[in-house]
Amino acid sequence: MAETKGKFDFAIDRGGTFTDVFARLPDGRERVLKLLSRDPQNYKDAPTEGIRRVLEKETGRAFPRDQPVDTSLIGWIRMGTTVATNALLEREGERTALLVTLGFKDLLHIGTQARPKLFDLEVAVPEVLYEEVIEVDERVVLRQDGCQLARKDPKRIVTGSTGDSLEVWRELDLERVEKDLRGVLSRGITSLAVLLLHSYTWSDHEKAVGALARRLGFTQVSLSSEVMPMVRAVPRGYTVCADAYLTPKIHQYLKGFTSGFKGGLKDVDVLFMQSDGGLTPMEQFCGSRAVLSGPAGGVVGYAITSYSQMEKKPVIGFDMGGTSTDVSRYAGQYEHVFEATTAGVTLQAPQLDINTVAAGGGSRLFFRSGMFVVGPESAGAHPGPACYRKGGPLTVTDANLALGRLLPSFFPKIFGPGENEPLSLEETMKHFHHLTREINLFLSSNQSQVSTNGANRSHNSTSEMSVEEVAMGFIRVANEAMCRPIRALTQAKGHDTSQHVLACFGGAGGQHACAIARALGMKTVFIHKYSGVLSAYGLALADVVEEVQEPCSLQYEQHSFSELDRRVDQLMKRCHDTLCARGFTSGQITTEVFLHLRYKGTDCALMVTAAGYPSNIQTCLAGDFRSAFTKRYLKEFGFTIPDRAIMVDDIRVRGCGKSGIKSVYNTKMGHGEAKPVTMTKCYFEEGYLDTGVYLWEELPCGHSIQGPAIIIDKNSTILVEPCCEARLTEGGDVSMTVGSDPHCALGTELNTVQLSIFSHRFMSIAEQMGRVLQRTSISTNIKERLDFSCAVFGPDGGLVSNAPHIPVHLGAMQETVQYQIRSLGNKLKEGDVILSNHPCAGGSHLPDLTVITPVFRKGVSSPVFFVASRGHHADIGGITPGSMPPHSTSLQQEGAVFTSFKLVTGGVFQEEAVTEALMAPAQYPDSSGTRNLHDNLSDLRAQVAANQRGSQLVGELIDSYGLAVVQAYMGYIQSNAELAVRDMLRDFARRRRQQTGSLAVESEDFMDDGTAIRLQVQINEEEGREQRFGGTAMLHAPSPSLPSSTACAAWSDRTFPLIRAVLHQSKLSYPLAQSFSLPRMQLWLEEMSSRPREWLMSSLGHLRCAPLRRAA
Repeated sequence: MAETKGKFDFAIDRGGTFTDVFARLPDGRERVLKLLSRDPQNYKDAPTEGIRRVLEKETGRAFPRDQPVDTSLIGWIRMGTTVATNALLEREGERTALLVTLGFKDLLHIGTQARPKLFDLEVAVPEVLYEEVIEVDERVVLRQDGCQLARKDPKRIVTGSTGDSLEVWRELDLERVEKDLRGVLSRGITSLAVLLLHSYTWSDHEKAVGALARRLGFTQVSLSSEVMPMVRAVPRGYTVCADAYLTPKIHQYLKGFTSGFKGGLKDVDVLFMQSDGGLTPMEQFCGSRAVLSGPAGGVVGYAITSYSQMEKKPVIGFDMGGTSTDVSRYAGQYEHVFEATTAGVTLQAPQLDINTVAAGGGSRLFFRSGMFVVGPESAGAHPGPACYRKGGPLTVTDANLALGRLLPSFFPKIFGPGENEPLSLEETMKHFHHLTREINLFLSSNQSQVSTNGANRSHNSTSEMSVEEVAMGFIRVANEAMCRPIRALTQAKGHDTSQHVLACFGGAGGQHACAIARALGMKTVFIHKYSGVLSAYGLALADVVEEVQEPCSLQYEQHSFSELDRRVDQLMKRCHDTLCARGFTSGQITTEVFLHLRYKGTDCALMVTAAGYPSNIQTCLAGDFRSAFTKRYLKEFGFTIPDRAIMVDDIRVRGCGKSGIKSVYNTKMGHGEAKPVTMTKCYFEEGYLDTGVYLWEELPCGHSIQGPAIIIDKNSTILVEPCCEARLTEGGDVSMTVGSDPHCALGTELNTVQLSIFSHRFMSIAEQMGRVLQRTSISTNIKERLDFSCAVFGPDGGLVSNAPHIPVHLGAMQETVQYQIRSLGNKLKEGDVILSNHPCAGGSHLPDLTVITPVFRKGVSSPVFFVASRGHHADIGGITPGSMPPHSTSLQQEGAVFTSFKLVTGGVFQEEAVTEALMAPAQYPDSSGTRNLHDNLSDLRAQVAANQRGSQLVGELIDSYGLAVVQAYMGYIQSNAELAVRDMLRDFARRRRQQTGSLAVESEDFMDDGTAIRLQVQINEEEGREQRFGGTAMLHAPSPSLPSSTACAAWSDRTFPLIRAVLHQSKLSYPLAQSFSLPRMQLWLEEMSSRPREWLMSSLGHLRCAPLRRAA
């Protein structure tokens, strides 16, 4: 790419609220500018206005707003934009029609049936992006000689780009297609998405439809075979629809943007940031690659400025905004995902791996049933936090202000109804005083009785909490909430969180950076001088990227390497030629080859580069991909499958044109100590401390500032906490060294703030167990469908915390653990792991195998806690494959049965014994043992590994706080959940009494065969609830019945995930032991379990019950 010396270069991030502008001036100096993205009273387009202001300021010439900007002084423009993201979120894209293979009209409406919020009763199905559907009577299928299904005589046999043979069963009828397309055009729809089955490998039919549609006058035609030629029709369909839906909106914006410049920017190099972190020419910027255009610039910015090629220490990007926080990771290469969901639409396109948590500066603060809660609700831009003077609620920003960490005198006077007032400390403190009184009233009224594992303990509430302690408590809870996605991003992929640098940017992140780094064990925080506009700065540093990708179905082995090399060379040449055509020289171009690899028979593929694995005589020319794949697979999943072949699903080449742009920033060298401009008082754990306030622009490089201190920039505030040290680098950036937290012993008495923090920690442990199970499992059910659950249990087997997994698992698992305690007692030894699935032992249905690990500590004879995981195994034997026969008459016909089976004894996995048990159903007539023993054993090992991870993490908590403290907080969390249930019941009782004058609820329903199920509920408004299934019929064949463990499972709620908490407030009675001699196990799941929930919900209204299972 040609240099643009003597001209102005611009990098602009157009966000939803603000537009950030980075400008490189002709003399090498740099300027940054921030302005509102929408200000119609003053300008039409924010990026154009930013360019105009810089040119006018630096040249002294007038650039009138009502005239196109002269481009003779502009070298290049690079932009990131949220136009596509906002259009997708708000469903304001172009009117679109979908053309799909006959019989698959509702394919994208049905989708994957994934439910991100599993505990929600009312599931809002995302709207599809298309307005009409055209079904095309064509059919192409993969040729499979071993297929036993009825086959049609093919019209012809064709070969796809993957090398697979396909049978054309029905040819394309273009005359009929033309008639349908003309009808769509007549209704004003001019954007078309085309999705035909197997077009990823054979695209002739799609290309014919595309050519016809363009000839007829469609202005946007997106073919799935061109947008993303990858297997899996549903995500490919979502992606092509998004492309057709969003690309016209992008073109509309670009047309408006270019119209603000003379010549329409014809002679200016204009590039746009894509979701994968690479730039692309304006005319090739499309909807399916634009959804993460905005945040991608920030990732590029911190990756290039924070990562040291010498030290090679990985970096965590921490971008804290007003409503959410984005975290990502960089370790010398950008980490991409190839399927990600935004606004209910799953896009199959390369995107940077960015994780978002709903905790930001505007996150609201609540005190609910004894817990400090931060978010996910946000105050938004309007009314904003309470300190904005617009009647807003308390937020994280208010907590920082109350603690003295934000200084109103250094903020512009843009608040209040007239937007001319400063931040209001008075309004913040008024709200905090009110909340503090509420908290203290709660503590004083509830401190006398708190049940912990059957014993009474008292709160440590001899003195009331101060306003500062309350605000500090919310800050600590917010920090813990933001630590969770960082732990997930690192530990879930086998990385040590503490061995990272925390790169902080965004307006609010600097106030929390030290605390978050300390909580995660990190020692270094890096904040770039342009941290407030880092997304724009990242655009200036980014490479121009050209990516090409082709599907493949080769096996990675010696005889395939020549074909693999040939196809790689073709793709590399395409990338090189395209970048050369854009003005790059060969010396500026680099290419990297990726292979999308998976073990044969599995669905989990990894996009692998051979960087660091040079080729040899036993590999393809692009590198040793086998070694790269197996090492990464082992790191991410904890195992490899040496006896399985490796399949190549896709070949991808990423070409980069190096821009050669370097930042020049001269800081003044210091000859004395840095001087604070003022002193203030900030509140920390130690109380109020004298805190120096420094202006970033006045700091000399090389000098250190000891915490506590505040460093203020135009766009951000940085808090240097006690025991931390800040230093200005030669580049003008802030590097902070984070010291260890002064030891503060925590006792067994209840601390309300610590209760909220421990709740996050226990929940995080269950989530990480789930991620380990997903990573290390091999079956589609667990790894892809996520049909599993993980939880932590107290020493009595009571549920302490669970991740938001399968509700029926979570409800029944407590009974499973408690059954083992009753059954095995002191027979449980360290190194034992128990396997169970029997309904009398808390089983849900037989394929749901529960693995339970008792955890011991030195000097304690009984388990100090339990961890357990329950996973749905696709087959465990029985009379039909899948272990769920609808016509079974005995439990044994449904597969292998385990009551208290020792899967691991003394640390040794009992493979021979469990294999024998899994094959045992073969002894019954018409039954078989498990039909997929390899996957059973692999998934059981994965469950053991997940439990081991949970055991390790709780062990680390015990090492930090002590056994007594951790067990005490386990009990406190259970007690707090009970308290939350009591509050909910009191609320229901009050409304029930006001509406009917009675606290009794009765309901009756019938099964299909007339069997009665009856509910009687009597609520004690002051204390609790009593529930009875009064009059429910006894078990009689062939009706399916409900196991008692599953009756408990039906009482689950998003707000109250601890089943024990609900049951402690309830007395359940039902026909005695009606499920323990259950003749038909599986049918309760589909029928019986839903009926009590239905009539319970209809009777109680407010009391919500969770769905029992994630839809397949």
